[in-house]
Amino acid sequence: MSVPAPDAETPQPVAPRRRLPLFALLPLVVFLALAGLFLFQLVLGRDPSTIPSALLDKPAPMMALGPVEGLMRDGQQIPGFSGADLTGGVTVVNVFASWCVPCRQEHPMLEQLGKDDRVRLFAINYKDKPENARRFLGSLGNPFDRIGADDTGRAAIEWGVYGVPETYIIDAAGIIRFKYIGPLTPESYRDVFLPQLEQVLSLPKG
Repeated sequence: MSVPAPDAETPQPVAPRRRLPLFALLPLVVFLALAGLFLFQLVLGRDPSTIPSALLDKPAPMMALGPVEGLMRDGQQIPGFSGADLTGGVTVVNVFASWCVPCRQEHPMLEQLGKDDRVRLFAINYKDKPENARRFLGSLGNPFDRIGADDTGRAAIEWGVYGVPETYIIDAAGIIRFKYIGPLTPESYRDVFLPQLEQVLSLPKG
């Protein structure tokens, strides 16, 4: 039996439009938010690497970090440090790892800083193996007075670390005065970091 042709005036069913699920738009929303943040920073003339930290102008975390096993200087184990060691003088704390390529790039600036007798240079070795940290500093040089091993990443959480490398300036009272996110370059070291360091060094010791 033949089937009659459909009436030309009879409307044909229209396939419903497929709607994108909300989660599919999430990456776009995040991208636009980050782009807006960086644009806002640039418009204000601020360096995006100096993102404010909740710890600024507050005491450094009172944690204790053991040394990087086997990391020696003049036949002596280079010690770790605790929050109590961050008082009594201006201290710079750098967070680094041997697997961090930008850490290698900024190392010449840290070596230069290590020659400044007014500053104590400490480091947090983040989620690294001792043998890799020893190899890293053995090849590039070790400018640090103390190095704490953060095997689990717990200390980095307490310090509010976004990612390695990061560098903090702590005043003589143990208060965090400045935080620099990302690798120090010759330009940022000269134009951003050193002026902040000089400002902290000029603070009254009492």
